Amino acid sequence: MTSRREVLQLGAFGALGVIGMSGGDDSVSTTPLMTKSLLAPANMPVPYAGVFRRPPELLPYETGFDDGDPSRPFARYALTQKLGQAQIVPGLSTTVAGYNGIFPGPTIRLSQGTRSEVRIRNALSTNGLLHPSAFNTVTHLHGSASLPQYDGYANDFTAVGKVKNYHYPNWQSARTLWYHDHNMHQTAQNVYGGLAGIYALHDPFERAQLPQGEFDVPLMISDAMFKADGSLGYNDNGHKGVWGDIIMVNGVPWPTMKVKPRIYRFRVLIASVGRSYRPTLSTGEPIYIVGTDGGMTPTVQAVRSWRQGTAERYEILIDFRRYKPGQTVELRNLSNKNNVEFVNTGKIMKFEVVADSGSNVGSISAIPTSLDDGGAIHSELGGLATMSLTPDMAKVKRKMVVARGNGLWKINDTTWADVEASNFTKLFGNPQPYDVEQWTITNSSGGWFHPVHVHLVDGKIIGRNTNGGKPFAWEKGPKDVFYVGENESVTVLMQFDTGKEAGGRYMIHCHNLSHEDHDMMIQFAVGDYRVNDPISSDVPVVDSTPMGSFPPVYRPGLPAGT
Repeated sequence: MTSRREVLQLGAFGALGVIGMSGGDDSVSTTPLMTKSLLAPANMPVPYAGVFRRPPELLPYETGFDDGDPSRPFARYALTQKLGQAQIVPGLSTTVAGYNGIFPGPTIRLSQGTRSEVRIRNALSTNGLLHPSAFNTVTHLHGSASLPQYDGYANDFTAVGKVKNYHYPNWQSARTLWYHDHNMHQTAQNVYGGLAGIYALHDPFERAQLPQGEFDVPLMISDAMFKADGSLGYNDNGHKGVWGDIIMVNGVPWPTMKVKPRIYRFRVLIASVGRSYRPTLSTGEPIYIVGTDGGMTPTVQAVRSWRQGTAERYEILIDFRRYKPGQTVELRNLSNKNNVEFVNTGKIMKFEVVADSGSNVGSISAIPTSLDDGGAIHSELGGLATMSLTPDMAKVKRKMVVARGNGLWKINDTTWADVEASNFTKLFGNPQPYDVEQWTITNSSGGWFHPVHVHLVDGKIIGRNTNGGKPFAWEKGPKDVFYVGENESVTVLMQFDTGKEAGGRYMIHCHNLSHEDHDMMIQFAVGDYRVNDPISSDVPVVDSTPMGSFPPVYRPGLPAGT
């Protein structure tokens, strides 16, 4: 009998070929190749010919106050997962599976303290876009301190024809989050197929110090390969990773963006399946890191480039005041070890400086040197500011080893199949609410990098066995994804702040989505592991509402290309 995992393997597109790799720890070739896509020359995107676009911003279909209390605002949104047609490559249409049928999905922006409900309906096809199995979905709001039943637990799936209401507390400090599919064994195909979007949380501290509005720009960076008819190709090279030859920003290959001579804030998210990036400016000018996964950095860091893996978010400032109208600047990719490079994967996008005209509301006049995120939240319950954590606060020190064995990706020699076999009782750790722990994550392989994501928490990197034992300049802020490079160990402090609700079970996994799916995922629990059961506490239900009951309304956008 064919196993589920074997069925998924059969779903790969053999016509696209397998990149030359052998053993599990062999280094991936970094010699640039010409192309991976099967597109005719007339259909192959040309770098910088595409027009930059921002994902549309979704407005709530209902707002109000819980129990009429003005201090307890809420906003309700509706998203429908469905197939749609995208114009990605010239002259051809590409079928995507997206939130509201678009890729990327709509951006959602909210203020700290505004509780949100997001109604997510699965109206996809019976079988997957890039796999033959049932098109089940799970939505994870990455970066949110959600209750387990709304955290996107891999086995808490919504079948086609069903709907689930996700509840998000939004009590955390301002940050860039993203929502994406998290379905067991199918996350890579579903995210690659289009199920991903940006979710931005604002607060008064961030609004007072960083660019807003026109000058606050989401950049979802991903890569892909295409078949001759324009459809998505997919090959994860024996679950090692996907490396496409076309780099996209917000779903546009190598776009050009028109910018004013002002300071812009970019929320950079890597949504590739497996590729990591090292962005840099073609001019060699510095880029300023002002935010990491979990919010603002205490000290602004000037860097020439930075390393960024899947699911990591970096908020950066680029100062275009130094350029004259008509000048262009490229955002390039220096890449990292163990990626597969093609002729144009060293390019990301281009900026074209235009005359300063129109409103400049939301701009800032100078690059800040330090930032104040407001400090601890839930201090009355023992909550601490992430960047104030020190090793002496840790109640427990844990060690985690990420490795490959017997064809599977493992954490401490454990896979998600082991967790399932334990009836979901097997735990990596069981801290109590507001405990502080120190975790050291080790990758003893020289052949792979692993961006390790710990759900629920923000962490402070306090050490590496590389870089002189210190965190890299760009990661000196709160993090929830920890890039563990080849032969690296990373030491992290984290506090298990579940807010004012009880805890439960949360996942830990590699965010190379092929690794995650096969089968590099484990779990921990905060407090009693039996509470807030992520599978049974709030199950999806059959959607009896007619299609079109929640028509999307988007905020009026900026002109194309800006």
